[in-house]
Amino acid sequence: MDNFIKRLSLAGFAIAVSTASYAADLPAPVIEHVPEVPAVGGWYLRGDIGYKIYSTPDLKYGTLDFYDEDMSGTFMMGAGVGYKFNNFLRTDLTIDYEFPAEVKAKAYCGSCGSSYSVEKADIDVWTFMLNGYVDIGTWNRITPYVGAGVGASYVTTSDITYDNGGGATGTYEGDSKWNFAWALMAGASYDITPNLALDGGYRYLNIGDAQSAKFATGGQNTRIEYEDLTAHEFRLGARYTFNTASAPAGPVYYEPQGPITSNF
Repeated sequence: MDNFIKRLSLAGFAIAVSTASYAADLPAPVIEHVPEVPAVGGWYLRGDIGYKIYSTPDLKYGTLDFYDEDMSGTFMMGAGVGYKFNNFLRTDLTIDYEFPAEVKAKAYCGSCGSSYSVEKADIDVWTFMLNGYVDIGTWNRITPYVGAGVGASYVTTSDITYDNGGGATGTYEGDSKWNFAWALMAGASYDITPNLALDGGYRYLNIGDAQSAKFATGGQNTRIEYEDLTAHEFRLGARYTFNTASAPAGPVYYEPQGPITSNF
């Protein structure tokens, strides 16, 4: 019995020594770190400033048409919140305020000292837009895009004046109105960090019409209509996207392939 136990112990010791020798011949496991992979979506906030160049509007007062219409450019600022669905599609809700722009025109006036009157008004605009964008692709952190938007504009006229020459001047009361608005956009963003991007773009904006309050003159009782207000906007902004990068997936362990030798 003692001899059997001794032989069993010697066999166990031999197996242990062989296993240790086999393990010593194995190469060390390789630890591979999986790189951090950016997430494809996320909420973002945006802010914009820009300059707006108006196309020439049409002005009329009842049957009286104006001529030599002109509208000055003006600055704008805006903010919004959006969501990026994937690497190509995103959408946002924006609100923009346009500082007052002066519109100026002439109207024929038989009783005026210069045969025409000079009409002026200030027009300021709030726009509320739902926008959609297609991000075409990213090269060297630059992502060009195109987009379109629909929404509403709230247009206000103020400081409406006329000058009939010879010191005959006066004012008319302004008014506000809501319009359907739409826009087309194109531009590019530059990724400063995975979360922060600069955005430079162009937007064509149609904000509808504006109007004065009703007043009576020249045998008519109606409003001055400022029709077809459209603008070319050049914008510069920033977007901050939340949760754009996921946590690292962690190390992955694997054993290399190849022949393994042992001491057996």
